[in-house]
This record gives sequence, structure tokens and C-alpha cells, in this order.
Amino acid sequence: MDQVMTWISENQALILSYTIKFVVALLILIIGKMVANSVAKLLGKGMQKKGVDNAVISFLSAIVKSVIFIAAVLMALSQVGVQTTSFIAILGAAGLAIGLSLQGSLSNMASGVLIILFRPFRSGEYVEAGGVSGSVDEVNIFQTVLKTPDNKVVFVPNAQITSQPITNYSREDTRRVDLLIGVSYDADLHKTKEVLESVLAADKRLLKEPAWNVQVHALNSSSVDFIVRPWVNSVDYWPVYWDLMREIKIALDQNGIGIPYPQMDVHFFKQASQD
Repeated sequence: MDQVMTWISENQALILSYTIKFVVALLILIIGKMVANSVAKLLGKGMQKKGVDNAVISFLSAIVKSVIFIAAVLMALSQVGVQTTSFIAILGAAGLAIGLSLQGSLSNMASGVLIILFRPFRSGEYVEAGGVSGSVDEVNIFQTVLKTPDNKVVFVPNAQITSQPITNYSREDTRRVDLLIGVSYDADLHKTKEVLESVLAADKRLLKEPAWNVQVHALNSSSVDFIVRPWVNSVDYWPVYWDLMREIKIALDQNGIGIPYPQMDVHFFKQASQD
């Protein structure tokens, strides 16, 4: 114990110096984290004022915050006497090793950059990406956040999105509603077409241009199939789809046009007696 006290008394200046350096390094980390958060927030507000997409804002803010905090960590290490040049070299070698073991994460990061650059979707758009359908909430460094129609939050890895086809249902202002209506072989085809067109004409949400299309599409085993293809504004797609299905069924029933269901006719033949 006496030896410890003697060492402390003989090295008070050194202990005080390292204590000060440690406190300064800790302050650098704390201030660096605060600056990173503040700069990211200010950057986000600035981009919002300029009308930048929310998905881009979240991605760039996360990048800026990470870069500033890493710089603060390097400054703190330098303050306590760590040679940052050597540390950066070691960090680079370690980064290479970690990168080889975390190829998936790096792939997600690179895919996030591609998503931001090429903008296949924007915040709020309804898309099918990476095998998931939902509205885009934000794009993070490693994943994209989607909200499904039943209010589930799905985190999809960015690499999974860029490696598969992306369907954007909201990018265009108009969409075509595709309906397939089967009627009985006994139905009058001319009358059936008139009934279907009358239902379309009664719906004011349908666009005049492009014009709708009603045609015989296929002769199936138990029905004659009509295609019914009107154009609508994208926001009206599902309300129009559901309303047309209901109104078409009602109109066909009122005009005595049957909608068949799959059926099979079985014929029995009585074999003549051999007696």
C-alpha cells in the first residue's frame, strides 16, 4: 500500500495530465454526439424546406450523423495519446476483415445508395419491392421501411429490394382496372357487352381518355370470358374496382345473364343385356 501511495505522490503531475486528457476526450465524444444529432436535424429541416423526399432525408441524415460521430471518436482517441494514423491503418485492416464477414450489410449499404441515386420510389408511394407490398416510409442505411395496408411495419433489407423487380403503383397518375367477367354460353354476347358498357358509363370516376375496352377474351370450358378495362385516376383504383364488381353482378342478374360456375356433365350409358 505504501508503495502505491509513494508512486501516486511521485506521479501526481502525470496522473493529473492523463485525467485531464481523459475528461477532455469524454467531452469531445459527448459534444461530438450532440453536434452530429444537431447537424443531422438541421440538414433534415433544410432538405424538407426544399421539398426533398423524406426517404432521401432519412438516408442522408443517418450518413452525416455517422461521419461526424466517427470523426469525434478519432479526435477523442488522439486526445488520450492514441496515434490516429496508426489507428486508422489498423481500423482499415480491421474494416477489411469485418467487411469480408459482413458482406450482406455492406451490400445493403451499397443498395441503399443506389436506391437514393436512382429513386425507384419516394416516401408515401405504394410499391411492391423485395417481395413485400406497402407504402414507403423511409430508406435507412441498411433497410427500407414499408407500411402495409393493415398497418404493419416491415423492414426490408436494401439488397433484397435492388436484387428483385420493383413495382411502383403510385408513380403514374392513372391506372387501368382489369376485370375478367365470365358469362354463360347461353348468354347473348351483344347484349352482355351492352350491359357491361352501361355499367361503365354510369360511373363518373372513369376517364374518357384512354377509352375503356370491353371485348370477348376467351372461350373457357364453362364460360365466355369478357375483359373489362377502364382507366381511372390512381387514387380511385380500388374503390372503382370494388364498385364495378358489385354493379356488374347486379346488372347481369337484372338482365337474366348468368354467371356460370365450373361444372362437369356426367353421362351414363346402359349396356344392353347379353341374355
